Amino acid sequence: MFGPVSEDFLSVNALIRESLHSRVPLVSEIAGYLVNAGGKRLRPLLVLLAARGCGDQSANPIKLAVAIEFLHTAMLLHDDVVDESGLRRGRKTANAEWGNAPSVLVGDFLHSRAFELMVELGNVPVMSLISKATNGIAEGEVQQLTHLQNTRMCEADYLEVIYRKTALLFEVSAESGAVLAGADPCTARGYRDFGRHLGLAFQLMDDLLDYDGEAEALGKNPGDDLAEGKVTLPLIIALKKSNPADRSKLEQAILHPGSLDFETVRAITERSGGIETTRARAFQEAELATRSLETVNESSYKSTLKSLAEFAVRRTN
Repeated sequence: MFGPVSEDFLSVNALIRESLHSRVPLVSEIAGYLVNAGGKRLRPLLVLLAARGCGDQSANPIKLAVAIEFLHTAMLLHDDVVDESGLRRGRKTANAEWGNAPSVLVGDFLHSRAFELMVELGNVPVMSLISKATNGIAEGEVQQLTHLQNTRMCEADYLEVIYRKTALLFEVSAESGAVLAGADPCTARGYRDFGRHLGLAFQLMDDLLDYDGEAEALGKNPGDDLAEGKVTLPLIIALKKSNPADRSKLEQAILHPGSLDFETVRAITERSGGIETTRARAFQEAELATRSLETVNESSYKSTLKSLAEFAVRRTN
């Protein structure tokens, strides 16, 4: 999946290990547990593909890729505390292993380490992009909290939430890589738009898989979003298109988590078209992502980006 930047990821992993060093052993232990837990590393991949595709062959994109990965990992730590999650990628979350307080504080450590790396780059436009994005992401997380168990949540509100909490970091990963490389505004905009649409496609598939995925592949239990009170697109569509009896059941499941077995909810969501509609929206976003690259010169880096758009909607986890 890393294609022409596979060698770069050796340097990324080396810098990750170096940057996780702390005089406080527990900090390094928890941070290392999260960073080394696996994951797709899509955000640092976007940084590298954009920067290399725009001609930057220096070590700077490596540092930016690590900074982005640390920001993402910090957000995951905080998200798991907020959501009271116990499982991620098939293993215990940091908060389940060490408790909430250490998890939050190590998230802060990773966040500050990311900005240290960006200061070392000394690129003000890149720092401006990322600092604004982290602010928007935080707003998205708060916005999501305000919509928990909201049976009247509309598609527009949902799309705004997933843009802020997920797609925005994809967007800034791709755009910042291009800006770091000195790309012209038109090219940088192409990368930015690609990242945004890829992020939306990715989150739409995440929300779909929570209703149509397998626990073994997901590394978590299907139905976790519903259990946490999150009203995502499959459920929004189902609430809109279901008959009154089914809608009443869905509202009960949202307002009283655990009161209705998940298979019943999943079946209603499927027969109302919620699952297929969400899948279609994800494919639309992937297509828009590919079209966004029309302003980008042909290269192996661009080909890999196109493959990422396909991967985002064909995956099972």
